[in-house]
Amino acid sequence: MTLWCAYFFRDPPRVTPVSGRLVVSPADGRVSRIANAVPPAELGLGEKPLPRVSIFMSVFDCHVNRSPVSGRVERMVYHPGKFLSADLDKASEDNERNAFIISGRVRVGVVQIAGLIARRIVPFVQEGQAVAAGDRIGMIRFGSRVDIYLPEGGKALVAEGQTALAGETVLADLSQIDAGRSFRVG
Repeated sequence: MTLWCAYFFRDPPRVTPVSGRLVVSPADGRVSRIANAVPPAELGLGEKPLPRVSIFMSVFDCHVNRSPVSGRVERMVYHPGKFLSADLDKASEDNERNAFIISGRVRVGVVQIAGLIARRIVPFVQEGQAVAAGDRIGMIRFGSRVDIYLPEGGKALVAEGQTALAGETVLADLSQIDAGRSFRVG
């Protein structure tokens, strides 16, 4: 049991790609769902569906979560809830969760969701704190899920079923979101 706990609480070093418009995975695990979904109300991102990438962490994955972008923790809200299986879609609404808005060159929502076995979400950062992409932002103990909400127009570069590594796997490149716009200076 001691060896398994040491394995579970591991925190391996990661090499994060450097770019202001890349979104890297906040969690190790399997990309379980990519869909448009309404973000949790506590994020304050509105009621319009946004692109969401869900990553399911089994008890064998590293559970240290990392910032997907560089910026400042604009908002951090804890929401008590149930402990349904984190692989279920309704876990996003019903389960205990900790939600972040991280704003920099891009603004994303990150939601740590406790699962059936997980009973503890531990944040490593505070509201107002600056973070770099790949910095440790928290941990969920045992099986759980992390959802990331991309800005409108963001497109995932990963596929459902793909394995992601926190701080290393590129989930999206948001450099093309505003590329088609023209501006008039007057």
